[in-house]
Amino acid sequence: MGPKRENLRMVGKLGVIVLGMFAFGYALVPIYKAICEMTGINILALGDRQIPGATSSVSANTQVDTSRSITVEFDANARGPWVFKPAVGSLQVHPGELATVMYEFQNVQDRTMSAQAIPSYAPSQAGAHFNKLECFCFSQYTLAPGEKKQWPVAFVIDPKLSKDVNTITLSYTFFEVGGKTPAAPVAAVGGAVVPRLEPGT
Repeated sequence: MGPKRENLRMVGKLGVIVLGMFAFGYALVPIYKAICEMTGINILALGDRQIPGATSSVSANTQVDTSRSITVEFDANARGPWVFKPAVGSLQVHPGELATVMYEFQNVQDRTMSAQAIPSYAPSQAGAHFNKLECFCFSQYTLAPGEKKQWPVAFVIDPKLSKDVNTITLSYTFFEVGGKTPAAPVAAVGGAVVPRLEPGT
C-alpha cells in the first residue's frame, strides 16, 4: 500500500473522529437538560409547571428555613445623572427562599450612556451567603437618552448564614462605564455604611 493511500485512509479516519466529536458536542445540550430535570440540580430556575412531579402551583422547597425571617433592605446609589431605584425598600424572606426584586433605571441625559452596577453588603459577612441567581449587575447596559428599563435581582439567602444576622442591606452603585470606577462600597459600622478608602487617600 502506497503512502498516498495511507494518507487518504488517515484523513478519512480523522474526518470520522471530527464528525463524531461535533455530534457529541451538539447532543450535550439536550443531555444536560435531561440530567438537570432528572436530578433537580437546576430546580430553582424552573417554573412550577416545569418541575418534574410538581402537583401544585407552589412547590415545597425543603431547604427553606421557615423558623427564621431576614429583612433584606435595598439601597441604590447613582454615580452620575441616572434615575436608579428599587421597586421596594425592603423584603422579609426566609433563608433558602427564592425572592425577586425589580430595579428601575432611567437615563435622564440627552446622550446615550453605558453603565454597570456593583453590589455591596452590610454586614459584610452576609455577602458570602447572598446567592444571586439573576442580577443586572452581571452585565453592562446601554440606555438611549430618556430610556427607562426595569431589571430583576433574584436571590436566595443561604440557610447557613449566622443566626445573629437578622437584617441584610444590599446596596448597588450604578456608574458610567468608561468613567472612574467607584471604590467597592464598604463595611457596616454600627449599622452605617462607611466608605472604603483607597490606598494613599
